[in-house]
Amino acid sequence: MLLVRAVVRPEKKDEVLFELSKAGFHAATVVDVVGRGKQKGIKIGGVVYDEIPKSLIMLAVQDEDKKDVIDVILRTAKTGDKGAYGDGKIFVGPIEEAYTISSGAAKL
Repeated sequence: MLLVRAVVRPEKKDEVLFELSKAGFHAATVVDVVGRGKQKGIKIGGVVYDEIPKSLIMLAVQDEDKKDVIDVILRTAKTGDKGAYGDGKIFVGPIEEAYTISSGAAKL
């Protein structure tokens, strides 16, 4: 199993979740976060904003579903045809263990 973490623009969150669900990936955890990328925030006038609002979408997926999930996120979270700085990042890593709290059953 893999944990896919996608940091996306907040205004893209609902669209990404809708498209993931439409593709059969219904389970997700969403957290509103702040951060900055390599552009070090944004400067408006003389003020630098280095805590930019983002949404973190996390999904546990089977290894064979990785490409499908990433394709949906890339297609949906991108702004415009070419995308733009601040559209976000996707991180993928292994899940060593997972448990259902109500039953205590291990999942993998």
